[in-house]
Amino acid sequence: MPALPRAALTCPVCSATLGLEGRNLACGRGHRFDAARQGYVNLLTGKGSPFDGDTPEMVEAREEFLGSGQYAPLREAVVAAAVRHAPQRGLVLDAGAGTGYYLAGLAAELPDLFPIALDVSKVALRRAARRLPEGVSVVWDIWRPLPLADATVDVLLNIFAPRNAAEFVRVLAPGGCIIVVTPRPGHLAGLDAVGPLLSVPPQKADDVLAAFDGRLTELERTDIDYTMSLPFALARSALVMGPAARHTAATGVGVDLDHGGDTPLEVDARFTLQVLTRM
Repeated sequence: MPALPRAALTCPVCSATLGLEGRNLACGRGHRFDAARQGYVNLLTGKGSPFDGDTPEMVEAREEFLGSGQYAPLREAVVAAAVRHAPQRGLVLDAGAGTGYYLAGLAAELPDLFPIALDVSKVALRRAARRLPEGVSVVWDIWRPLPLADATVDVLLNIFAPRNAAEFVRVLAPGGCIIVVTPRPGHLAGLDAVGPLLSVPPQKADDVLAAFDGRLTELERTDIDYTMSLPFALARSALVMGPAARHTAATGVGVDLDHGGDTPLEVDARFTLQVLTRM
C-alpha cells in the first residue's frame, strides 16, 4: 500500500490519524486495521453496515458492461470536468466507488491526485484495489461520518451513489470540488425489453444542489446524452449491475433470460454531471 499524502484517514474508533504499518492501517492509540488479501482495508467496526453492497452478480455484470466501453463517454466527461475545475494535486475521494472504474480513469489523467476508493461492498472493492494499486480502497458506509479529517479532500467523486452532504462538505478542502453524476428521465430507455426499470425524478439535479443547502456553489451542470447499441447479453448486464436488479428481486419480477435474436437493443444513456465547489 502506498504512503498517504497527508494525515487524511482517521481511525473509526478514536478519530486519531491513521498511518501505514506495512500493508495495514493503524493509529497511535493502538487500533489496527489489516489489509485483506485482495488489497482493501475494512474500517467498519461493530456490526458493520445495515446497507447491502453490490452483490457478486452485480459486480460481474458491471465489469462486463463497463469493460465494453459503453460508459467511456461518461468517464471521459468526468475526467474532463476534473481537469477544468479541480486542483491538479492532492487527494481524490470516490464516495461510492464501486469497482473503481471512474476513479481509475481520473487517476490515470491526474497522477498527482492520490486516490481513495470508498464503498460498502467488499466484492466491488476487490476490483477497485486491483485498478488502484497506488491508492487506498476502504470498506465504509457513506451514511456514517467519513473516516477522513476535515478539509482534506481536493476532489470528491459521487457517481450514481448516495450523498452524505454534510460529510462531503466537512471533508472538502477550500477550493476543492465535488463531481456528481446522476441519471436523467429516460436513462436506459430501451432496456424494458429485458426487465423493469426504475423511474428517475425530473428534478434530480436540483435535488443534488438543494441537499448542500447553499454550502456549495454549482460551477457547472452538463447533460450527457447518447444512444448505445447493446447485444442482448450486454443489455442484461446493464440492468443487472444497477439498483433495478434489487428491485426486480424484491418484487419477484424477473429479468428476461430467454430473449434471443441478433438484433442489438437501442438503449439511451442520459446523465447529468454537476461540479460543485467550496469557495
